[in-house]
Amino acid sequence: MTRDHAAVWDNCLQTIRRNVNIQSYKTWFEPIKPVRLINDALTIQVPNKFFYEWLEEHYVALLKMTIRKELGDKGRLEYQILMGALQQQQKASGNKMSDKERSMPGMIDTQSIKNPFVIPGIKKLKVDPQLNPNYVFDSYIEGDCNRLARSAGLAVAKKPGGTAFNPLVIFGDVGLGKTHLGHAIGHEVLRRFPNKTVLYVSSEKFTNQIIESIKNNATNDFINFYQLIDVLIVDDIQFLANKQKTQEIFFHIFNQLHQKGKQIVLTSDRAPKDLDGMEDRLISRFKWGLSADLQAPDLETRIAILEAKMAREGVELSNDVSEFICFNIKNNIRELEGVLVSLIAQSSLNRREIDLNLAKEVIKNFVTQINKEITVDFIQMLVAEHFDVPVDTLAGKTRKRQIVIARQLSMYLAKKLTDKSLKSIGANFGGRDHSTVIYSCNTVQDLLDTDSFFKETVSDLEKKIRMSLNDK
Repeated sequence: MTRDHAAVWDNCLQTIRRNVNIQSYKTWFEPIKPVRLINDALTIQVPNKFFYEWLEEHYVALLKMTIRKELGDKGRLEYQILMGALQQQQKASGNKMSDKERSMPGMIDTQSIKNPFVIPGIKKLKVDPQLNPNYVFDSYIEGDCNRLARSAGLAVAKKPGGTAFNPLVIFGDVGLGKTHLGHAIGHEVLRRFPNKTVLYVSSEKFTNQIIESIKNNATNDFINFYQLIDVLIVDDIQFLANKQKTQEIFFHIFNQLHQKGKQIVLTSDRAPKDLDGMEDRLISRFKWGLSADLQAPDLETRIAILEAKMAREGVELSNDVSEFICFNIKNNIRELEGVLVSLIAQSSLNRREIDLNLAKEVIKNFVTQINKEITVDFIQMLVAEHFDVPVDTLAGKTRKRQIVIARQLSMYLAKKLTDKSLKSIGANFGGRDHSTVIYSCNTVQDLLDTDSFFKETVSDLEKKIRMSLNDK
């Protein structure tokens, strides 16, 4: 029976959707187009070589499993790379520009351009990139919360203007590292391409420069200056909302840079589609490239971030102190920095050791309610309730599947959410030894890696444990 390549790929997508998060699915799988199905080989079209390499590096196992599920053991996947897509897109967008857009200045006389980043009257065309020396990739800790954005940022830095990620829009809540990542991209570009002109500018400064250029009747000079930039990084683009003249000028600069193959990096506190007060033609162009979101880091990533900051400050904290801080500061990396600075100040000024008691005092200034301690008993109670089994059976010897899963999951959560030793955790489950706890944790981890429904169940349980404790 002949099978339709589109139908086969649709079936594959249904499986893929259940095994990756929604952002990854939209970014890496929605753009793929099925081309043909010959014998047992499905050919799919991807936008560029980088896209293909990313799929092969991060999703090859999932793709193999999915294809074999649909086409059998001999099923295989072949790629067709859409060459020249970026140039075609630029050409198409250029043809749609209005007469007003085409009439904006395009030719640049580099001898007469004024640089808005230097003191008026000083002739200097060399552009200061305005980058913070502390914000580099080496100090940007990677986790599940930022892996997509960080990887895309590195790809852009390695080949500015030469990937499908143009513009690269990095969005997320306050304090999650958008500005850091923007600066890191700029530094990496300059490290690899010293002759490139890189510029970081906040939307506030950009707006103020436009106002100044209008006052001085120098708008064309302003536009021409920005057209010289090879990599333009604009921070907090949402603040351009409802500023009609600023948006008009930025729109023209964006078009000119994009058509010349220059790289544009934007940061925002929300996704392009949610930018209120922004012209539709700008939002449309923001969607040309990749929109990568930054999410709140998980506990392990927060601890890694704090430890990296401690190392730079030359400070040592005990594990219980660092875990206590990271357990209470959840949604803002800047607050982690603030807590660390406060701890150092309190310790230095009051000559006190940085211990758990001092950390609790400092944390009170940052959170309204300090999380109470999670106990193994509390975890057992909620897990038993979820699986509808008697809590005392978790410490018993029964081998019923439902109880075994509940017992192993309770051990896993106890290891993850408490500071108890393996021996202490085992003691709460009928005196089991540490090797049993390790085996249970590994079993649960294997299920998390292979069963998306079980992973969702565990995530919900973990949230319930934290929320129930805070409600007490």
